[in-house]
Amino acid sequence: MFRLKTLTILGSKAELAALPEGKLLINTINAHSYNTARKDGLFAEALTNGDVLIPDGVSIVKACRWIKAKSQPKERIAGWDLFSFEMENLERKQCGMLNTVMFMGSSQKVLDLIVKRAAKVYPHLKIVTYSPPYKPEFSEEDNKAIIDAINAADPDLLWIGMTAPKQEKWTYSHWDELNIHCHVGTIGAVFDFFAGTVERAPMWWQRHGLEWLYRLLKEPKRMWRRYIIGNALFLFNVVFRERW
Repeated sequence: MFRLKTLTILGSKAELAALPEGKLLINTINAHSYNTARKDGLFAEALTNGDVLIPDGVSIVKACRWIKAKSQPKERIAGWDLFSFEMENLERKQCGMLNTVMFMGSSQKVLDLIVKRAAKVYPHLKIVTYSPPYKPEFSEEDNKAIIDAINAADPDLLWIGMTAPKQEKWTYSHWDELNIHCHVGTIGAVFDFFAGTVERAPMWWQRHGLEWLYRLLKEPKRMWRRYIIGNALFLFNVVFRERW
């Protein structure tokens, strides 16, 4: 049974700097992914067995305190925080050649915008992209092509962006086939934020833990089920299934 109470969750943004180098799978958890993992065994396994799990939601931080969970994160660490830290850290590392960052996921349009913006924001990074087929499940040929592309790029940082839970399940399932040496982050929404195709909430909303409400107001038809029903379900699970 997937339980928030027993998960190992990173405690603060400052702890990102202490993560070891090398091949490392970094996932995020929020109220939506928690709800999904309770009914999706492979997704639960991916979140539980990844190397690092960061609390991408104020609800996760507060719930951990309330239920006296094993992990007591001090603050929310958004996928954007992880992205910014890793990209800036790699940008600063000058070793006579460009470090390679690979973005796997999303549409070619979004990836092209990412390449364009990265050239300005992170001029010392080489950006490589791969847009997988848009379908619910990949064929064996699709998976092989993705894996081959990642291994051929041999990136110094890899971002996977196919929305949860697909991105986490795919990366976890094919982890041993990825012959790479870098941090790997599953951060679907950040692709759109960085590309500028989706507007992130202003800082006031972020500081007050209301980024979810901002997204709901901006995209009510797409987000109402996730945030209205989903948040109520998360609260129910925390109150009745996590406390005891």
